[in-house]
Parts: sequence; structure tokens; C-alpha cells
Amino acid sequence: MKEFDYVIKGAGCAGLSLAYELNQNQKLEKKTLAIVEPRQIYDRDKNWSFWKTINHNFDDCVIKNWSNFTVNIKGKMHHLKCDDTPYQTVNSEIFYKKIISNLKSNSNISFFKDINEINTERSLIFNSVPNKGEFKDRLWQHFFGVEIETPKDTFDDKIFNLMDFDCDQRNSVHFYYTLPFSKNKALIETTWLSSLNNENIMDYENQIKEYLEKKLKIKDYKIIFKEKGAIPLFKQINSTKNNEINIGTAGGMTRLSTGYTFLNIQEHSKYIRENLEKIKNKKKYTIGKKYHFLDEIFIRVLKDNPKLMPEIFFKLFEVESKKVINFLSNKSNLLEDISVILKMPKIIFIKALFK
Repeated sequence: MKEFDYVIKGAGCAGLSLAYELNQNQKLEKKTLAIVEPRQIYDRDKNWSFWKTINHNFDDCVIKNWSNFTVNIKGKMHHLKCDDTPYQTVNSEIFYKKIISNLKSNSNISFFKDINEINTERSLIFNSVPNKGEFKDRLWQHFFGVEIETPKDTFDDKIFNLMDFDCDQRNSVHFYYTLPFSKNKALIETTWLSSLNNENIMDYENQIKEYLEKKLKIKDYKIIFKEKGAIPLFKQINSTKNNEINIGTAGGMTRLSTGYTFLNIQEHSKYIRENLEKIKNKKKYTIGKKYHFLDEIFIRVLKDNPKLMPEIFFKLFEVESKKVINFLSNKSNLLEDISVILKMPKIIFIKALFK
């Protein structure tokens, strides 16, 4: 079987981002790369959204930017601006096509469906496939969304709704999320923060229908795209060999309190590219120990106090938008951290700290 210098296991966002970063920066001119991915077709299967706190390689895959957003609970709403760090949505199909076209132009890059097709004994492996163990009882951000098109102008496409908690919580944490791509197209998602054991909260399509028709007062619409997913809000434990490095969610690039992953993947890819020749001896890349510490406390609070979470999230956005965005995007300084922490209910968080 053929040998390769590098192997990427899993060609989703993390695997393809790393391959693109290496190829664009001439790291594969004299090295070979095998990409192992079982999927047959790359089509639009998801969107990735985030505040643009750093430059990245995929501005040409962004389908919409926003500089205004809202967060609301029953009877209250925050209207916030993010001019300096616009909120962006990347279309996965455009992302896939851009990268795969780029990679296929390099004869040193090969694609395989199964890892058993190649000899990996002397390869440096980058693994983006998370542990497949049973973790349904852990905390997840699970969601279902539809992109709809309406026959007439319906949405204000200058502003998006990040979190609408004015909905049935069913003893969990539940909110809706609306991204208007144009005046007559928008992505609407129902999102839960809970375990995956409770099937009673997974009637997603009914939730969307009710929200569209009763809350948004939209009855005439066509569904043009659906997406469904579950993001683990717990630390991944992946055993590795000496020649293997985890990337993506498998490598701890998902922010536990938010689920944001895309930009963390881009920074990790850059770190690997800059240190590729000595990466096995370099310090493991992380999104920051302080964020892991603060997120673990936040997750404990969420698990123990689901009924209080809409108000807690709402209070979070009482902080100046720049500061809270930096905090949620792993870019905050100490003063910004303190600003966020001071908005949190102290007794509840202190109890969680010592739990």
C-alpha cells in the first residue's frame, strides 16, 4: 500500500481547512498528503456562523454579513451592534467546492474512502473524527433549521436575531435563531441545550412551523433547505498514537459554552502550518485554559439551573457588545472577562465553582 507524509482523517470543516492552509502556503510542494473521507457527495449540508474577530481564508464563501443583532426574553430585548466584528455565515457547499477544486490541482494530494487503503505507519496523521462513544446523557447544543423563501418582502435583512428565548422551554434551555439572508429569505432554527435523551423536545419541525406561523406571522413560505445537527458541549476524549494529532471538535476546537468552532479551526490550521516541521514537539494548541475553566463553570450552572438560563444569557448581553463578542470568541482580555463575570448571578456561579 502507498505511503504518505501526511494523512488527514475526515474531510469536513477541520480536515479541509487544514489541507487548504497547507496547500495554499506551499507546504505540499515536496510532501504528499492523503485525505480520507467516506462521503460520496459534497453538497450543502450546513452553515457556519460566527463574529469575524480574525481574518480567515473564506470570505468568498460568506453569503451574508450583519452588523446588528438582537437577543430577547419575554417582554425584553437587547439591540446590539457589531460593526467592527460583523457576524458572518459561510455556506458549506461553496466552502467545499472552493477547497476541493484547489486541492485537486495538486498531484501530491490523493483522496481515499477508507483508511485501510493506505499505509499510515510512517505518516503524520491529523484526525478530525471525534470519539464515537455513547454520550447522549452529556450536554449538547442540538438544533434543526430551515431556510425559507417568501413570495413578498418579509424580513429586515440588516439585523439578525441571535437568541429568542420567548418560547416554551420544556424544563430545558430553548431558543430560536433567525438569520435573514435577504428580504424574502431567512434561516430559522430551533436550538436546545440539553442531553439527547429526551425525545419529547425533538419535534423540531412542529416547533419551526409553530414559530413561523404564530410568532413571526409567516404562513406563506417555501422551505428550500434544511439542516440538523448536534454540537457536543463537553470536552472530547480521543486517544491518539504518537504520530497522530487531533483537529476540529476532536482536537478541542469547539468552545464549550457556545458551540463556536469555525474560526478556532482556522487558527489551529494556521498554527499547524507555521510549525509543521516540528509540530510533534510543539506545545498542544488550545483555545485557552481560562475559557475551558470558565466554560466548565458555566456548563454546571446550565445543567443545574435550566429555568434561569434565559435571564442569564440575557444579562450576558448587557455587557458592551464588543466585550461580550470578544469573550464569546476567545479574544477577550482580563478587563473584558471581568465585565462579563460581574454580570452573572454571583451566588449561583460561586456554588458551581466549588461543586
